[in-house]
Amino acid sequence: MPGGRLTYEDRRRIAAWLAEGLGYAEIGRRLGRPTSTISREVAHNGASAHYLADHAQQASSHRARRRKPARPAEPATDEQPAEAVRDFVDRFATLLAATGLPRMTSRVFVCLLTADADGLTAADLVRRLRVSPASVSKSIGYLEAMELMRRQPDPGGRRERYVIDDDAWLRAWQADTSAHADIADAAQRGIEIFGAGTTAGARLGTMGRFFARLSEQMSGSALAETAVYDALTVLAALVHADRPLTRGALATALDWPRDRVTAALDAIQRQPAIADPLVLRTVGPRTYTVTTRPDRLTPAQREALDRSAAPTPRCR
Repeated sequence: MPGGRLTYEDRRRIAAWLAEGLGYAEIGRRLGRPTSTISREVAHNGASAHYLADHAQQASSHRARRRKPARPAEPATDEQPAEAVRDFVDRFATLLAATGLPRMTSRVFVCLLTADADGLTAADLVRRLRVSPASVSKSIGYLEAMELMRRQPDPGGRRERYVIDDDAWLRAWQADTSAHADIADAAQRGIEIFGAGTTAGARLGTMGRFFARLSEQMSGSALAETAVYDALTVLAALVHADRPLTRGALATALDWPRDRVTAALDAIQRQPAIADPLVLRTVGPRTYTVTTRPDRLTPAQREALDRSAAPTPRCR
């Protein structure tokens, strides 16, 4: 192709046209090449009368092999063959990428994960992954924002080293748990804005319940059995009373210390799933009641229940 290397077919045509007595300019025009390309090709591989396509092709291949530098052997890591290490990094990175972590960031993370205790420099990562410094820098920033790694000075040098701490998993877990709780709260606010009977409200309700339960399961701070029992007892008292009650009234009726009632109410507010399908509502200063979750019943279901609860007219 024009502008690329001369092919064996190009060289056969050059030899034939030279034998016919064509000049370099005409040969270049026919091949779509500069005249200088043809003149250099002939000069490197014999005069016009001695130019042979086979010889020129072999000479060109030899020069190309001679110019290509040999790739230096890569050092092994942890006494493992470099190829095996690189294959593990790529496979593990693919698994992490499937969870949502960017592909390049996953590769950098696995490299750091499998490094020695003193970590790696940016230059180390560039060399091991065979990527650009910009790619490494972007991935380091991503991991740092997620608190999955930290920087530390390179002893005896001016560079920084990147290290993964042993508690990185805990921080990542806590960050996910907090995010899940925030999503559940935001979904609940959305239900109040759009209305539980709307399509958006129903979707937000389903999503909110899912993330609330996920947050509770991941937090590692599940309520003790006694706290759950107290919370359910308070809910039962509010349902039975069928009217708002203050903390003091609950404490008196249940014959509990006030701080026990307060702890039960706080537990319900921290983990609303305890009350499902009910919702604890604050209707005044330290005054509470319960209602059904607005997303548990559709408008049609509520209407049908209201009709069934209406008194049946008597026949005269």
